Amino acid sequence: MKSILQQIIAQNKKQEIADAAARQQEINHPQTTDKRRDFLKKTALGGIALGGFMAASIEDTLAQTTSKVKRASSPSELKITDMRYALTNVMGGTAIIRIDTNQGIYGLGEVRDAADVRYALFLKSRILGANPCNVELIFKTIRQFGGQSRQAGGVCAVEMALWDLCGKAYNVPAWQLLGGRYRDKVRLYADTPEAGSVEEQKKLINYRINDQGYTWLKMDLSIAELKGKPETLVNAKPWENSKGDLAQWGDQTNPMSYANTLHPFTQIQITDKGLEELAAIVDSTRKLIGYDIPISTDHYGHFDMNNGIRLGKAVEKYRLAWLEDLVSWELTSQWKTISDALETPTTTGEDIYLLKYFKPLIDARAVDIIHPDLASSGGLLETKRIGDYAEENGIAMAMHQAGTPVSFMACVHCAAATQNFLSLEHHSVDVPWWESLVKTTDGRQLITKGYATVPLSAPGLGIELNEDVVKQHLHPRDKTFFAPTKEWDERRSVDRIFS
Repeated sequence: MKSILQQIIAQNKKQEIADAAARQQEINHPQTTDKRRDFLKKTALGGIALGGFMAASIEDTLAQTTSKVKRASSPSELKITDMRYALTNVMGGTAIIRIDTNQGIYGLGEVRDAADVRYALFLKSRILGANPCNVELIFKTIRQFGGQSRQAGGVCAVEMALWDLCGKAYNVPAWQLLGGRYRDKVRLYADTPEAGSVEEQKKLINYRINDQGYTWLKMDLSIAELKGKPETLVNAKPWENSKGDLAQWGDQTNPMSYANTLHPFTQIQITDKGLEELAAIVDSTRKLIGYDIPISTDHYGHFDMNNGIRLGKAVEKYRLAWLEDLVSWELTSQWKTISDALETPTTTGEDIYLLKYFKPLIDARAVDIIHPDLASSGGLLETKRIGDYAEENGIAMAMHQAGTPVSFMACVHCAAATQNFLSLEHHSVDVPWWESLVKTTDGRQLITKGYATVPLSAPGLGIELNEDVVKQHLHPRDKTFFAPTKEWDERRSVDRIFS
């Protein structure tokens, strides 16, 4: 092969010399016009200089002939060189990580809302030098370091960033790497916080439906709403804090606090009067928006399965989209009992890590809808696997999301690639600067009329950080912005989990 190629090069060299001589002769001819002379000079400069080929190797020759081919990177030669972070002020502290490579492209990921960024930094020494396009291999290597809920934040952040990197390397959107898309836009449900008055609630709902165009809402329906209403709860007083509140997200440091006590262990009961009060809240909301828009409910407080069933029956006639997290996710048999007792769909899953732990709920048909948070469930591919497994068992998937636009877009790609998807949470509807934390790389709107736009051609997650805006909204406790993290480079343990 080498001799044939050398012959071709020699022939081309002869032809090039002959062409160059003829070209120069025409340039020198007095009757050649200036325009023609300029054209001939440009063609002489524009071609590949074959004269230099004879001294080059075959590999160098081929490299030169393909040097102008457009490609995103050289994926097979990519290596991870660094991991850095910025702690945003979203949801009380949500970290965005950046994984850098030897080719100048990088990937963005996110540690789940309010989780420690060190869950991700701990993994840096385990991925340095690896090819980021081997996403599943790296995920299986670091998977053991994730746990349930926010303890999975580091593993999921890395996995998100790897898909962003891989998409950029191959110049395709992340959904394409997951097997293709089912939809061009992803339906969102707008989380609606508890309001202090009916008028305030009307204002929040009007903004979501009429101003923003959302077609699915979620509302809290908490026993905390019964504060100051006598004869609505039994055994609530011992669980109240100094302000008389049942603080579901209260004292996290006290293992015996209301916030840290599992639902079956409080023995708080809701009286018939209390159920009437909670039903009246749903009734008021349903009258405000009508029946065209689904309403999901969440954050009821900590009470047992029996009271959950009683509450579910009290609001049955309002045709709620789902009852979420009535009891803790791992209580499979209790979920089965609740779901069998109610007509309203049930859901859980935002704190579950890995398909392995979703399977008991799905296999028992203990819930009607699964509800993973991609920043806890294992990232894009694992969440798609969860959705696909649920689909095989006739169960739909909604998605929880309460972070920055980085995890939001990771969810959008996963939702686009998963057939049984229903709706994705948007938790920051009332945060005016949230969308401007990023800019889309293809110029599309992030959200339009209650739907996220799926990037059809933008590579990776399809976003880049708007750095000036991110810097304006860093968390007060850590204002560093993608500073070096050399202290996490060294690996200090043997991690194999079998003998």
